[in-house]
Amino acid sequence: MNPMLDCQAVMREIWAYLDGELTTTRLAEIEAHIAMCERCYPQYRFEQTFLGQIARVRREHSDFGGLRTRLVAALTAEGFAAP
Repeated sequence: MNPMLDCQAVMREIWAYLDGELTTTRLAEIEAHIAMCERCYPQYRFEQTFLGQIARVRREHSDFGGLRTRLVAALTAEGFAAP
């Protein structure tokens, strides 16, 4: 793990990481940090799950009127608390 890579740096780049928009080296650095960091891993897991649920809902439903309701239900089913 890059000793200069702290939690703030990881969180600033988490969306670019999840979207695969970083260099191979930076992706590996962030991945290593997340794997070892009890603070960053839950946030990473939430954001990864969030993106996955949005993609699933978009594929399964053409009616976006209840998107928020379905998204909150899906995240709650994955173990995340509803707002």
